[in-house]
Amino acid sequence: MTSAPLAARLSIPSGPLFFPVTAYGPDGAVDPDTYRLHVRRGVEAGAAAVFACCGTGEFHALTPEEFQTCVRAAVEATEGRVPVVAGAGYGTALAVRYARLAEDAGADGLLAMPPYLVKAGQEGLVRHYRELAAATPLPVIVYQRDNAVFTPATVVELARAEGIVGLKDGCGDLDLMQRTVSAVRAAGIEDFLYFNGLPTAELTQPAYRGLGVTLYSSAVFCFAPEIALACHTALRTGDEAGVRRLVDGFYRPFAELRDRGQGYAVSLVKAGVRLRGLDVGEVRPPLHEPAGDHLEQLARLIERGQALLEEGM
Repeated sequence: MTSAPLAARLSIPSGPLFFPVTAYGPDGAVDPDTYRLHVRRGVEAGAAAVFACCGTGEFHALTPEEFQTCVRAAVEATEGRVPVVAGAGYGTALAVRYARLAEDAGADGLLAMPPYLVKAGQEGLVRHYRELAAATPLPVIVYQRDNAVFTPATVVELARAEGIVGLKDGCGDLDLMQRTVSAVRAAGIEDFLYFNGLPTAELTQPAYRGLGVTLYSSAVFCFAPEIALACHTALRTGDEAGVRRLVDGFYRPFAELRDRGQGYAVSLVKAGVRLRGLDVGEVRPPLHEPAGDHLEQLARLIERGQALLEEGM
C-alpha cells in the first residue's frame, strides 16, 4: 500500500489499467460481492489501477447510491494495492455530487466524463472541469470524446488548473493529440498525464506510444487479463513481433466483432466476463446483449488469443 499521489502512481504503469464491468444479480440490482470478486481478480492478475463505474462499468446506468456502493466495493477489494479512480459526469452539479460520493467512498481520483447532452464551447468546458476539480481534493483526469473535444490551448488551461492531472483521449485524432502534447510541453508543464482511451485501445497503442502516450485503458483485461497483460508487456518492452501477433490474431478481429453492434464496447466485454465463468449479469437498457452468433465468435476469439500466448512462449 502506498500514499503517493495518483499521478505518481500512474506515471509508470506496472500493468494494464482495469475498467471493471458492474455486476448485477438475477434481480437486476447491483451485486457488490460479485463486483468485489471481479475487481480483486483483476488486481491479482496485474492491473495497475482500477477505474470504477466508468464507461465499461455503465456509469450512465447507475443511480448515485449504486455508484457509491460500487466505488466503495472497489476500494475494499483493492485494499490499497492499486489506486481506484471513479467516474463523474452529467452536468456540473451532478458531476460534483458524484465526485463527493466517490471521495466519501475512498476513491483516489476521478475520471471526468463529458457533460450530458449539450455541446458546449471551450470556455464553458473549462469552467465545468475547473468547478468539478475544485469540489473535492481528488485529482481529476478529463475524458476527451464526443461533445467534449478540446483545442490544445484549452488543454493547457486545464493542465494549469488546480487538481486536474491528466487527459484521456477517446477521439483518436493523432494530429490533434500531437499538437496538444506539444502545447502543454511548451507551456512548461511536464507532469501532465495522457491516456489512450479509444475502445480496444491496444489496437492503436503503438501509434499513441509514438506520441509519448504510454497509458491506456484495457477493456479486454476484464475478461482476458492474460492476453491484455501479454500485450502490455510486449508494448512496454518493445517486442514488436509480439504486439503484431496479438493485434493481427486477436485485437483486430475483436474490434471488428465489437463494431458489429451498437454498445458492444460494453455489452460484448460484459459477455466475455460471463464466458470466463463469472456471472456479472447482463447490461442495463438502453444497451442490449450481443447476438448469439456473436457470443460464439467471441468464445472462439478468446481461445485463439490464448493459443497465441502459447505460441509466443
